[in-house]
Amino acid sequence: MVVTSFSWSEAAAKLLTLPHDGRVRLASIAQAPCYRMRVMADMRLDKWLWAARFFKSRTLAATACDGGKVDLNEQAAKPSRAVRPGDLLRITLPRGKKIVRVALLSERRGPGVQAALLYEDLTPPPPPREARVLPPVIRPRGLGRPTKRERRLIDRLGRS
Repeated sequence: MVVTSFSWSEAAAKLLTLPHDGRVRLASIAQAPCYRMRVMADMRLDKWLWAARFFKSRTLAATACDGGKVDLNEQAAKPSRAVRPGDLLRITLPRGKKIVRVALLSERRGPGVQAALLYEDLTPPPPPREARVLPPVIRPRGLGRPTKRERRLIDRLGRS
């Protein structure tokens, strides 16, 4: 389809509502009718990591990808690598490793609740931490340095 002229009345006729968010958006004049339901097939890995809130900026996400901290389907991934729903990601973060499966794609960074819907967390739970039981502090008298209380008692004996 070749567009030779543009008029706002034609553009107004092309308004459509996308079902996933209910917002009204203006479709491209050159867009064919069969493409009205636009579904993102893939997107850049660094952009998805940013939108899913694993990193605070796309620059940090790209740096992590370049540094080998992100694996996509068991292979080291560059920031421009395409990510699709169903892909498996292994992400090394300062607070630990995450294993996630991509569920949805989003170009916008939303609140944390919406970002959590973009992936399925497959990270195994950490092993339970054993409660450390400290041994009782028993110090035989006369060994080692005197405690503060003992030192005060010694000082009192010296003054009298």
